[in-house]
Amino acid sequence: MIIFPLTIVLSITIYLYFKVQIIRTKDPLHQEYTNAKARIALGLFITTFGANQYVFYQTKLALFIGILFIVLGIMQMVHGYRKTKFYGKQLKERVEA
Repeated sequence: MIIFPLTIVLSITIYLYFKVQIIRTKDPLHQEYTNAKARIALGLFITTFGANQYVFYQTKLALFIGILFIVLGIMQMVHGYRKTKFYGKQLKERVEA
């Protein structure tokens, strides 16, 4: 199962990239938008990590921890997606004005 480690490394790399972009940006609205995108990458990391742990160990404890990580990751992704939509509209309105 090479897909899980590859997705884990890719998503944590994207997460760190967005976090560095937040530090480099001075505009608070753009920082919030970038932070929302970072939340999506973090959610993908947590979800994939939880699924990978269950596939790797296949025990009851790994199942419970994997389910917990998957739920937390999905919550992060949904929250990040909603914030991305909201702040994306704000940025679009600012550009049009």
